[in-house]
Amino acid sequence: MSEPVQSFENHAKMVPVYHGAATFMLLLPTLWFAYRTVTDFNVDALMFLVFCGGVVVAALFTRLFPLGVQNRVIRLEEQIRLKGILPEDLQKRVGDFTTSQLIGLRFAPDEELPDLARRVLDEGISDRKLIKQAVKNWRADHERI
Repeated sequence: MSEPVQSFENHAKMVPVYHGAATFMLLLPTLWFAYRTVTDFNVDALMFLVFCGGVVVAALFTRLFPLGVQNRVIRLEEQIRLKGILPEDLQKRVGDFTTSQLIGLRFAPDEELPDLARRVLDEGISDRKLIKQAVKNWRADHERI
């Protein structure tokens, strides 16, 4: 089965069970125990609220930690890619790119990359969303988490 055509509009990966159902299942009891703790205080309700808060924090970090690793991998991949594609004057500036800029540039195809990379550095564009929007012919990334 082939992957759907990816673009700026649909490149963000949403997992309905995680982003919808799990969020609801974590927040509903947390809100319930917060309500119970405020309206009819007792130690049991407070302990359940503390536990629910811990589960919510753990769930957030369960998502954030892999995204941090993914960003580091993207940074490395794009630095290697840039050193093989960019003209010599820009290759010397590969270390000047921020992680956010490299994340935005990863969607630029090889033929667009040198001009866009130069523009990003020269104009100091740091917003990855703006960089992604500047890509004319989207290079899909179907391996994202």
